[in-house]
Amino acid sequence: MTARELRELTEGELAEKARAFREELFKLRLRASVTQLENPMRIRVLRRDLARIATVLLERVRGAAPIEGEKA
Repeated sequence: MTARELRELTEGELAEKARAFREELFKLRLRASVTQLENPMRIRVLRRDLARIATVLLERVRGAAPIEGEKA
């Protein structure tokens, strides 16, 4: 997901996505320790999506304006 897509979601939706991503990440890490994953890059994608969600939530808490050149 892009940061732009995440900014369009409500805080509740962001929290639900973060919970789902954390759960999937946990399952993938567990599976990776036991067997080989079909798509090991999925772990990296999930970590980055979680970081994007955290960034968007922090922007809202601080009342920060979006980065210049980016539409809100």
